[in-house]
Amino acid sequence: MVSRNSVSVSGDILVTKNDYDKVASLLGRSPRGLRSIAVRSLNDEPVVIQVSSLVNNKPFPTLFWLVDKQLNYAIDQVEAKGLIAQFQAQIDTSEELRGAMARDHEAHIDLRNKFMSLEEKQLIEKLGFETVFNRRGIGGIENFTRIRCLHTYYASHLVSANTVGKLLEGYWLENDVSFAHLPVNIR
Repeated sequence: MVSRNSVSVSGDILVTKNDYDKVASLLGRSPRGLRSIAVRSLNDEPVVIQVSSLVNNKPFPTLFWLVDKQLNYAIDQVEAKGLIAQFQAQIDTSEELRGAMARDHEAHIDLRNKFMSLEEKQLIEKLGFETVFNRRGIGGIENFTRIRCLHTYYASHLVSANTVGKLLEGYWLENDVSFAHLPVNIR
């Protein structure tokens, strides 16, 4: 049963209308595939959303999406300054980091599979997309040693810690950047 304060956004998953409206405002559009609010700020605002694996019967392997404007802006700024290339150089020269990243992606695939309902898994198989979901990790990345976007890594990191998220938090710590609106365990 859906209350007046909730909307069904993905099968039987419920998100409050207020949450749906907040996410729409943060994205600047209606959210597609919104399943839940995975991480909230101290003010109960959406920080990371969980997205369905299929959106309009098309694969959407990005399980977690960063919607917090302050975090998105901060990441935009460091990406523009070349932080992805800096991190990638560290990863390219470290077998330990590459191995950790591969494990992060495998754990993400397992987590995404746990969130899928039996019906979703059956539809994914029927549509022929099971390979997509078995081979693509954080942010839909297929090459587990490459960084494509810090936003997707950090969104995932806020739900379940990963190597690139730890590198980013280390960078922010070294540069005295903090996010007071986030719960203490993810600042």
